[in-house]
Amino acid sequence: MKTQVYSAEGKQVRELTLPVQFEQKVNEQLIYRAVLSDYSSQYQPKGSDPWAGMMTSAKYKGRKEDFGSAKNHGIAMLPREVLAKGKFGRVRRIPSSVKGRRAHPPKPEKQLYEAVNKKEYAKAIKCALSACAQKVLVQKRGHKFADTLALPPVLEKKCEEISKTKQMLMLLKALGVSADLERARVTKIRTGMGGTRRGGVQTPRSVLIVAPQGSKILRAAENIAGVDAVSTKRLSCSMLAPGTHCGRLTLFTEGAIEEIAKM
Repeated sequence: MKTQVYSAEGKQVRELTLPVQFEQKVNEQLIYRAVLSDYSSQYQPKGSDPWAGMMTSAKYKGRKEDFGSAKNHGIAMLPREVLAKGKFGRVRRIPSSVKGRRAHPPKPEKQLYEAVNKKEYAKAIKCALSACAQKVLVQKRGHKFADTLALPPVLEKKCEEISKTKQMLMLLKALGVSADLERARVTKIRTGMGGTRRGGVQTPRSVLIVAPQGSKILRAAENIAGVDAVSTKRLSCSMLAPGTHCGRLTLFTEGAIEEIAKM
């Protein structure tokens, strides 16, 4: 499989042969599982104190004829605080009482992470990379780009030294993806109370830029709406297929292609 190498001005420089990682048959179900594994690894375990609601002197008198039983007193026979001279205190401990324990609280030992085998995840990465090179899947995901743009577009090594956001925007517009950048600027607010919470504003995902670690181009693309920049070593399925939908419009540098070929 071959693609075009572009200069900093957005012009075609030469032809490049892609490594075998881009020739993998796309398995959308495998990508789906790998992306869910990435998302679940970000969950933070949470739970309540095991003694929450139980640090009280309240006792439950099980037998009706026990000393201090609430039988024939016109009150519910529930665990109550122990008071002096046999008086009845307030109901505690049970979930329906004030300051009582929760019936089924979240448990920190619950397994939230959905693990995927290493070889299975490596194959999912190859499938996601291969999907980035298929025009039908990229258009199906909603990306807008020029018909003359070769997928996946590769930038020459000089472009890795781009350090200004203004230069990065000019390069993206020269490549013909300005329509996709405008699409990412239109945000959507969730309906109801969801819009007031964290993550209430949905921003469409636009171009993904992959370059070697330490490249200046990664910093230059940070502040562009919808654009993500990641190094080759930190490349994941959730970046290549956000929301489990493969075929993201991805921009590679020549250095990134060389590192991917060695993976």
